[in-house]
Amino acid sequence: MTDPILTQVAALKATPTPDLKRRWRELFASEPPLYNRRFLESRLAYRIQELAYGGLKSEALKRIEALGEKLDDGNPITRRTRVDDKPITGTRLIREWQGIEHCVTALDDGYEYRGRPYKSLSAIARAITGTRWNGWIFFGLKNQRSC
Repeated sequence: MTDPILTQVAALKATPTPDLKRRWRELFASEPPLYNRRFLESRLAYRIQELAYGGLKSEALKRIEALGEKLDDGNPITRRTRVDDKPITGTRLIREWQGIEHCVTALDDGYEYRGRPYKSLSAIARAITGTRWNGWIFFGLKNQRSC
């Protein structure tokens, strides 16, 4: 016996993008966002399951909202700042440059390199190379093509 919901969710991977957008319009009664295909697939998969099995209870939604307000103090600018943009505190980033290994430690409010605090990886990359670099690319945290 095959679960029809699981079958629908699995089929999203092979569904052409125009069909995903059509399905979005059916399930959300709105135009699909201009995000990438993976976003459409994941949101459609969630929506299919939500409609079949039920969504979060109103108490859970209220709790999530309250926790969000507590985290960002209701500040919309803080809300738009992605927390996952920065490596976890304590993470060590190691990069070899011209035969020398350079080690950077992520802190709560920036980074440490050679015992000195820095606000950005780009500043550290510049200290190491003497030229301007995107710190995320220099330390291999971001692909150059995705910038």
